[in-house]
Parts: sequence; C-alpha cells; structure tokens
Amino acid sequence: MDKILLEELKNIPILCVEDEDGIRQIVVETLKYYFDEVYEARSGEEAFEIYEDYKPKIILSDIQMKDGDGIEFVKKVRKEDTNTFIIMLTAYSNEEYLVDLINLNINHFILKPLNLKKLNEVLLKYINLKAKPITLCKDLVLDLQKRELIYKNEETIFLRKREKDFLQILFEKKDSILTYEEIELELWHDKHMTSHALKSFIKDLRHKLPINVIKNVPQEGYTLAKF
Repeated sequence: MDKILLEELKNIPILCVEDEDGIRQIVVETLKYYFDEVYEARSGEEAFEIYEDYKPKIILSDIQMKDGDGIEFVKKVRKEDTNTFIIMLTAYSNEEYLVDLINLNINHFILKPLNLKKLNEVLLKYINLKAKPITLCKDLVLDLQKRELIYKNEETIFLRKREKDFLQILFEKKDSILTYEEIELELWHDKHMTSHALKSFIKDLRHKLPINVIKNVPQEGYTLAKF
C-alpha cells in the first residue's frame, strides 16, 4: 500500500472482533502494520463495551461467535451509529447472512481466510469514501485530501490536521451535538484537553473561516450551523 495511504490510516482506531484466539492474534498483528490504535475483543458483548468506550472508526468483526454472532453486535452499533465503517469476516457465503449484512448497512464483507490483498482493497475503499469533499454550507467546501477549505470556488484556506478533523466530525454529527467529551476523545487522543485549549482552538479556527459554521451549544459542545 502507498506510504501516503498508510499515513492516513495510522491515527484511525480500529476494533477487531474474533472469538478464536489464534485467528484474532494473527489478524491483530496484521492490523498493527496499518494502524497504531488496534483494539481487540473475543465476544460481541466485550466488543460493544470497547466500542462504547473508544468509538473506533472501523470495526472488523467475525459473523459467527460462540456466545452470540457478530450480527447481533453490529445491530447494537447501528442503532446509534451509521458512520462507523464495518467489515464482516465470514467463512460462509450463505444468502441469509448476506441479506442481514445489507440490511444493517455493512460496508464490506470478506470471506475467510483474511489476506493482505483483500484487506488492502477494503482499506482503500474506506480511505476513498472518507476522502470525498464535504459541503459545510452553500459556499464552503472541505477538501479532506488536500486539507483545505474552498470558499465560493475561489478562495483556498489551508487547515491544520486537527482543524480538518474537527470540521469533518462536526459535519458527521450535523444532526446532533458534538460534545466536549467526544472532541477530547477524537482530537486530543491520550492528552488532557483543558477548556482553555479548546476555546483557543475554536477561536483560531473561527478566525480562519470566511463563514462561521461552528455553532456553540452552551454547557454541551458544538454543532454545524444551518443556513
């Protein structure tokens, strides 16, 4: 895989769900080549707890597990989350499973055994999906690949990575509130986010924006302004 694409994946958290220890260890070691933040679970119940705590951007899950299948786990995720990129691993090509996967808005499924060629193809799909420009409002477009804002198809504004990530998440949460806790988890990672640091960050970003698309929600967080 291209070095630039590898860099795109490094800071993305991924969760691997597989109940067979030997298989899971092999898959996790493979994923660590692409990702710095790899979580693992041996059951659907454990997977959902990790999902709630760490909110991985990608989930790679087996369908059949001893204490309940992966589809039940994914159903719980999809009740509240349609953005996480979900890949299902299966040893079966049963039509019943395929129908369930389609109905649950699964992004991809891979027949076992997992190999690097298949994994590369799916990860490229993820990157390309996330790289599409985002329209924040009528005259303001966020180019995720170039990390730039384009204003009225004329003016170009360069963004730092954290600024780009913030606007991207704000867009993904446009119908709800991006909370302070989510901002700390998504943008500050393992560092502590002080209220002063967040206020300074938002102030500097607003100063860059030709249109203020960041709406403050007192005591809660921020949301995308509607025009």
